[in-house]
Amino acid sequence: MFVRTCRSSCNAWTSTTSIKQVCSARTHESLIRFFATTASQSKRQEAEAEDKRQVSSRLGPSAPRSSYPSSAEARQKRDSDREFLISVLESSATKRDARGYLQTFGFPAAPHSAGQKKPFAIGILGVPASVAGRPAFVQGPEKETPVKTNEAPHVAVVKLRAPQVWDDVLLDGVAKTLTRLRDLGLLSVIVLDCDDIKPNQGSDWQETVTKQTDRLLRAIGQFGFPAAEVVDSGIWSSTENPQIPSSVPSNPLYVGFGKAFTTPLASGHILVVPPRAYSDATLQYSKADANDVVIALTTFFAGLQFGRQYSDYRELAEKVNDGQPFRRALVDRVIVIDPLGGIPSHRQGHGTQVFINLEDEFKTIRDALYEKTQPTFAGTKDAGLCARATVHLENLRLAKSTLAILPSNASVVMTSPAEAANMNVLKRDDTQAKPDGFAGEVKTRTWRNPLIHNLLTDRPIYSSSLPIGRIKPTHPDEEIALSRMPTTTLAKRGLPVTIFPDPRASPWKPPQPGVPRLRLTDTCIDLPRLVHLINDSFGRKLDVEHYLNRVKNSLAGIIIAGEYEGGAILTWETPFGLDEETAYREGRLVPYLDKFAVLRKSQGAGGVADIVFNAMVRDAFPEGVCWRSRKDNPVNKWYFERSRGVLKLPESNWSMFWTTPEAVLNDQMMRDYEDVCRNILPSWQDTAKPAD
Repeated sequence: MFVRTCRSSCNAWTSTTSIKQVCSARTHESLIRFFATTASQSKRQEAEAEDKRQVSSRLGPSAPRSSYPSSAEARQKRDSDREFLISVLESSATKRDARGYLQTFGFPAAPHSAGQKKPFAIGILGVPASVAGRPAFVQGPEKETPVKTNEAPHVAVVKLRAPQVWDDVLLDGVAKTLTRLRDLGLLSVIVLDCDDIKPNQGSDWQETVTKQTDRLLRAIGQFGFPAAEVVDSGIWSSTENPQIPSSVPSNPLYVGFGKAFTTPLASGHILVVPPRAYSDATLQYSKADANDVVIALTTFFAGLQFGRQYSDYRELAEKVNDGQPFRRALVDRVIVIDPLGGIPSHRQGHGTQVFINLEDEFKTIRDALYEKTQPTFAGTKDAGLCARATVHLENLRLAKSTLAILPSNASVVMTSPAEAANMNVLKRDDTQAKPDGFAGEVKTRTWRNPLIHNLLTDRPIYSSSLPIGRIKPTHPDEEIALSRMPTTTLAKRGLPVTIFPDPRASPWKPPQPGVPRLRLTDTCIDLPRLVHLINDSFGRKLDVEHYLNRVKNSLAGIIIAGEYEGGAILTWETPFGLDEETAYREGRLVPYLDKFAVLRKSQGAGGVADIVFNAMVRDAFPEGVCWRSRKDNPVNKWYFERSRGVLKLPESNWSMFWTTPEAVLNDQMMRDYEDVCRNILPSWQDTAKPAD
C-alpha cells in the first residue's frame, strides 16, 4: 500500500521541480539574451564576410587583398562561443552561485588597457549599465572607493600528468578549457609531469619534456590571445633548510626568480612550467618532482615562501607591512588533470570519490589507498593496481599539502583529460572498460565540464550526499557502469566532524530501557552554541526547556560539523500506543532525524549540509532513518533527492522521508514511521507559526 502512495507522492513533486527550473532559467535570463545577441551578430558577420568574398572573387586578381574570415571559420567561432555559453548556463544554477562568482571574478579592479583582453565573463555576467547607473539613496557626500591598480590575479596551479600519452585531440580539448577558464577570470600556471620518463634516460627525458612543452604551447595558441609563455628559469632547488611555519610543507624547491611568473601573469598569459629546477649549488638544471613544483608555486603565490633572500625578496620586504604575507597571486584552485582521474572511493561500488572533506576523511582515504600498495596475505601484489594507487596517493597528499597553505575557500579539482576537455570517455569494446583505467577513445561530450562548473559554483558536478543509485548508469556489468560515471574529485580543507557517541567505537543501536544515555546537557556538548545553530538555521527560537524534556529519554546521538556550523540531532522514538520496553523488545524503536540545521551563512555553499547528511546516513544510521518536513518547505527538493522514499501524510501538513533500504522496509515499519512523524510535538517559542 505504501509503495503505491509513495509513487503518487513522487509525482506531486513535479510542480516544485518545475518552479525551481523556472527560477534557474530566470537567474540566467541575461546570459540567454547575450547568447541570442551574439548568435545573431555571428550570423550577420558570416553573411557579410561571404558577400565580400564573392565580390572579391568576381573582381579577380585585381581586387584588393583583404583578410576576410571564411564562412567556415565564422561558423566555427560561433559554435565555439555557443558551446562555451551552454557550459556556463548549465553550470551556474542559482543566484547564489552567480553572486559568489561575480564577487570573486566578475569585477575587474582596474580598467583594462587597450591591448589587454577583457575577461569574457565580464561581458556576459557583468552588471548592466541600466543597473549600474540607477539612482541610489545616499545621504551626504558619496564616497568614492579607491581603485586598486595592483590587485593580484586569480590563478589556478595546474598539473598535467603524462601528457605524452594524450593524443592531439585530447590535448587541444584540455587547452581549450584552460583558455575558457582564463576568459572567466582564472589564469592557469601549468606544470608538466612526464612521470613515466626516467631521469637516467638522459636526452630522451629532456627531449620528451621539450616536445610536450611545445605541443601544449601550440594547443593553447589556437584559442586566442594572449598566448602561453614558458617559464623554465623560475624554479630553483636548494639544500638549505630555512625556518618556516609548521603549516607550510617542507620543500627542496622554491621560486628563485618571481618576476618570471608575475610579469606575464599581469599581462594575462597562461604559463607553462617544465618539471625541472635550477640548482643554486651546481648551477645546473635537473629533473624536478612535479608535485614539489606545484607546492613551491602555491607557496610563492600565497606569500609564504620564507628564508630565501634574493632580489625579489628584498623588494618584497619593502612592501610587506606588519609582518603580513604579500600575495603575488590569489590561488583559487589547484587542478590535477590525470589519465587516472580523481580519487577512487574506498566504498565498494561507488566509483570515484565525489567530494573529500580533508579534515575528516584524509586519513581514511589515505589508509585505503596505502593498503592497495601493499602485498596481499598470499604475498602477491597486483602491479597495475599498486601503480594506480600510488599515483592517487600522491595526488591526495598534494591536495592536503596545498590546501594547508591556502585560504579555506580554495579547492583542489582532480579530473581526467577527457572530462577536462568536456568529452565523453567510451571504450570501443565495453567489455574492456575498467573503472580506474586510462582515458579511452574520445567521443562527443555528454557531461558538464567539471572545471568550468566548479569555477562558477564552487561545487562538484553532483552532490556527494546523493545516493549512488541516482548517479550510477544502469548496466548489468558493474565495472562498465562505474566506467561511465564521472571521475572528478573535488577536495577542500573542509570541517572536522564530531559524532556523539562515536559510532566507530560502538555502532548506534536502540538502547535498553533504563540504561544511562547521552543528554544534550552533557559537558561534551556546547548547548548554547547548539541552540544558536538551531535558531539561526530555522529562523525562529527554540523552546529550550520543552525540547530538553522531550528528547532527554529518546536521544540517540548528535552530529556536529566544524564549530557548530552544522549539525543533526537524532533520536529513538517510540510509536504511539507502545511503551518503551515493548518497543525495544519488539524491535520497533524508530530512528528519527529530529533536527537538521546549518548556519545561514553556510547554507548552499561549502558542502556543510552534505557533510552532516553523509555522517548521518553512512556513520550514525547506515540502516536507515526517517524524518518529516512541512509540505511547503523549500528544502523538500533537497530531501527528496537524498531519500529512498517520500510520503505526503494525508490530513496533515507533513511530508515523511526515509533512507531505509527497500529490502528491510515492511508495512509495520512504515506504519511506525508514519505514527512518529504525525505525533512528534514541536518545541518552538512562537507557536503561532507552522511547526517545523
